Amino acid sequence: MAENDCQLYLITPDKIDDVTAFAKLLDETLAAGEVACVQLRLKDVSDEDFIAAAEALKPVCEKHEVAFLINDRADIAAAVDADGVHLGQDDMDVPEARTLLGHNKDIGVTCHDSMDLAFSAGEQGANYVAFGAFFPTETKLTEHRPEKDILTVWDEVTELPCVAIGGITPENCKELADAGAHFVAACSSVWNHHEGPAAAVKAFNKALKG
Repeated sequence: MAENDCQLYLITPDKIDDVTAFAKLLDETLAAGEVACVQLRLKDVSDEDFIAAAEALKPVCEKHEVAFLINDRADIAAAVDADGVHLGQDDMDVPEARTLLGHNKDIGVTCHDSMDLAFSAGEQGANYVAFGAFFPTETKLTEHRPEKDILTVWDEVTELPCVAIGGITPENCKELADAGAHFVAACSSVWNHHEGPAAAVKAFNKALKG
């Protein structure tokens, strides 16, 4: 994942009914503008269905030269040779994931509103950390609400990239980028955009480059 100007970090819906149709939609979405990575985040699905979805979506990301990450499951990331994994605090730790994935894969860690968790993740070998939720979100339940200055401080004291997450839209993403976020994560604001996900990607790109 690039570490230059703030970029969009795209998270899939946690339920995909028709993988073939979604792969086509993802192709159109990634063609619309710059996206740093796609994180496949599926909930309440079998390993078989998770792997099938990953194998269908990974080539789409490769076509657009976008990193393809798996949420939570380092074992599935290893099985499909994804570009990396994103770990929550209740998932396996970074060294375990690194053993599964090897040293040429990206490992990100959710750190909520904690600099201590972020420093710990960095010391363990994470490639990036994620802070949030910065805004109200319906995508998942959140109990942590960091202030934007955590992005500023993190950017000043370390070179490890950080992702801002939680309720981020084309309208509010720029303030997080200006605060120091290297990536802004979005899910529902892309897939549920009133003009479609491709329009959402264009709107994010316009806002982040504005």
